[in-house]
Amino acid sequence: MADSTPVASPQETETEAVQPPSRRRSIVIVVVAIIVVAAIVLWWRSTYSEDTDDAQVNGHLIQVSSRIAGQVIEVDVEENQQVKAGDVIAKLDPRDFEVAVENAQAALGTAQANASVANVTVPLITVNTGSNLRSADADLTSAHAGVQQAEKQLQAAHARVLQAQANNTKAQSDLERYKPLVANDVISKQQWDAAVAAADAANAAVVDAQATEQAASDGVRIAHERESAAEAALKYAQTAPQQVAVQDARAKAAEAQVEQAQAQLDQAKLNLSYCVIKAPEAGIITRKSVEIDQNVSAGQNLLTLVSLEDLWVTANFKETQLRHMRAGQSVTIHVDSTGREYSGRVTQIGGATGSVLSLFPPENATGNYVKVVQRVPVRIDFTNLANEDPRHELRPGLSVEPKVRVK
Repeated sequence: MADSTPVASPQETETEAVQPPSRRRSIVIVVVAIIVVAAIVLWWRSTYSEDTDDAQVNGHLIQVSSRIAGQVIEVDVEENQQVKAGDVIAKLDPRDFEVAVENAQAALGTAQANASVANVTVPLITVNTGSNLRSADADLTSAHAGVQQAEKQLQAAHARVLQAQANNTKAQSDLERYKPLVANDVISKQQWDAAVAAADAANAAVVDAQATEQAASDGVRIAHERESAAEAALKYAQTAPQQVAVQDARAKAAEAQVEQAQAQLDQAKLNLSYCVIKAPEAGIITRKSVEIDQNVSAGQNLLTLVSLEDLWVTANFKETQLRHMRAGQSVTIHVDSTGREYSGRVTQIGGATGSVLSLFPPENATGNYVKVVQRVPVRIDFTNLANEDPRHELRPGLSVEPKVRVK
């Protein structure tokens, strides 16, 4: 039986012998190219960027507490519920605080009335004291004149006493001379009676003049007393500026009491507003411990609010990665939970390594030392979180991988 297998020509045999080395060269070239590209990528990454997988998202954990003591009558949130800023979390019984507001309003009304009276009294005191000063000055002038007049009247009365005494002395002398004459019938009985009457009249005139002098003396004393009273009244009237100042001070004190009452009313209204406990910002409710009918005290924690607005990344870079790292450098942040990348920038580089900031810093009391590459916390802020995370998928504590462009 004849063999039907075709016999290859010498040219085809040579071609088949040449093809394997060509393929090997191609493979070698591809492998070398891959290695070169990988080396370039590694060099690029090591030269122009620094990354780490020791990083996580951080945020604010707000401890929501009551600012007043009271009884809870309503709770409007549940565990892990997402709330917005201003949403009602719980309510306290407001009745005691409503009564306090009413009392403060009444006290404010009383203080305002007292202040109005005090302010009206100031101009009245000013006018009255001015009038009293002028009147006291006039009264003192009149009292001085009265003293002078009384003293002159006393002098005149004393002169009349002297005159009456002189007349009485003459009348008594005449009467003594008439006695022997009437006994010897030298003079008539009628002349004697006239002499006796003149002597009695002169004696009575002395008594009357003395009484008038005593009255004039009393008048001088009374005039001096009036003068002293007028001087005291003038001195009191001269304190008009001090009286006005005292009343003005009372008015200011009344106005201060109005301000104090207003402050107490404002505080009472604030306490009433604190009966409604609201979320300070948007976030998620956690660790809720408040329940209806619970009595809470001021400052008592009711729940924890995890803020979703102000988030940042804390990345622990090796100290060998910080040579070219600076604040303001751009960062690409990869988040494991979402599988997406976010933009950010370096804002702060820690002031110490994590080991130094730990609760028990390491000590080397034995003198043995092993160099360990330390890690330094670096804060990275998101630069476009509102657009890149509109549904608030990021949570504090999530693991991330930041890559910092250092060149």
